[in-house]
Amino acid sequence: MDSPEQPQIYLITPPEIDSQQFPDQLARVLDGAEIACIRLALSSGDEDHIARTADALREVAHARDIALVISDHVLMAQRLGLDGVHLSDAARSVRAARKELGADAIVGSFCGVSRHDGMSAGEAGADYVSFGPLGATALGDGTFAEPDLFQWWSEMIEVPVVAEGRLTEDLVRQLASQTDFFGIGQEIWEAEDPLAHLQQLVAAMG
Repeated sequence: MDSPEQPQIYLITPPEIDSQQFPDQLARVLDGAEIACIRLALSSGDEDHIARTADALREVAHARDIALVISDHVLMAQRLGLDGVHLSDAARSVRAARKELGADAIVGSFCGVSRHDGMSAGEAGADYVSFGPLGATALGDGTFAEPDLFQWWSEMIEVPVVAEGRLTEDLVRQLASQTDFFGIGQEIWEAEDPLAHLQQLVAAMG
């Protein structure tokens, strides 16, 4: 995932998916908007369900030449023929994932709001780092990534950066010149028309 000239959309699946219906919903979104990458981010610990869902979404994504990565499950990424892994433990697993998956795989790292973790992940070989959430939340300890984190990163660090979590049109507009990718998931899947809501967010980039 190289740094694009303008921000691109990094689509994140819902945590719970109907593997019969969601592939068609995903296909509609992919056909209606330009998507750089998809992250399969299931909350399930059921290996069989994850594998079936990954197989269905891989078919949809790869038919459109869009990369599909999976959250945390390094071994399943390899076994299921996915394009890489998104790690949620900052820099701790990056080197091991890179060794397991090889140089061509996508290895990304979620680093919360920590510049230090982001730099450590980049030094360990992450293809991108993500920071978030962007909006105030009662989840966790309530911390969220301030816009100046993205401004600093874009000026100082070459590793591509993803802004994700609780994005609004105003935040997209504010961060469009400071991030490489917008990680968009629940913001659209909770809407009545996910594609229409995604298009509104994309339009806010200017």
